[in-house]
Amino acid sequence: MPVLFMKNLSSFVRGQLQDFRILLRNIPSLVLSVFILSLVCANLLANKELISTKYVVLDCGFFFSWIMFLCMDIICKRWGASSSIKVSLAALVINLMVCLIFALLAKTPGKWGEFYATENMAVNDALNATFGGSWYIVLGSATAFLVSSVVNGFLNGKIASKLKKDNFLAFAIRSYISTLTAQFADNFIFAVMVSKVFFGWTWTQVFICSAIGSVFELLCEVLFSGLGYKIVRSWEKDKIGQEYLTYISNKTKATF
Repeated sequence: MPVLFMKNLSSFVRGQLQDFRILLRNIPSLVLSVFILSLVCANLLANKELISTKYVVLDCGFFFSWIMFLCMDIICKRWGASSSIKVSLAALVINLMVCLIFALLAKTPGKWGEFYATENMAVNDALNATFGGSWYIVLGSATAFLVSSVVNGFLNGKIASKLKKDNFLAFAIRSYISTLTAQFADNFIFAVMVSKVFFGWTWTQVFICSAIGSVFELLCEVLFSGLGYKIVRSWEKDKIGQEYLTYISNKTKATF
């Protein structure tokens, strides 16, 4: 039994790696680059406040967070929910590697350029702390993104299976509902793991700030969803990523 289990596990892993390799080869590199860059920038700029009141809290990462979800939505539209989740996991791993590199470089004895403009070591220490990050913020943001990407992909795909038409309205319905829900999950998990535990937020603040933040982020995606829809349609017209769709179709047939 252990030998059979290991063989099945090895076969499964090889299959998933093959699947992932073909998927990455089929998604346009510019989309992957924008997706990963937006995730890295969102986490880095989350250190700076944009709006901060008792019940409305937005950080500068807000300008990038909606881009991540728009990328997930167009990937989901073209290649399916599982593809969106797989790409999100890859982006998360890369982001964690970047965070680790930032943390290690922040420990080096060198000084930031801003130090020579101010001659103030406090500025240098602050920049090291910002780029080095705190373990609980990295953990909270990683957990929040992991859960929200799964929620977004699953919900987007589930809603799509219930829609009869394939037009902009259908794309908007599946994208807006999944994005609003996933963004709330992202904000809520981070607020519980970080803001409530380490910054003393109340449960009222956690719920209200998470809800308001998700609405703001959804509004940004609404403004650019037309562009996202046009991108997907151009992919479909030019048969971008058809190799992966054919691969999945053949793989599904082989199981029956």
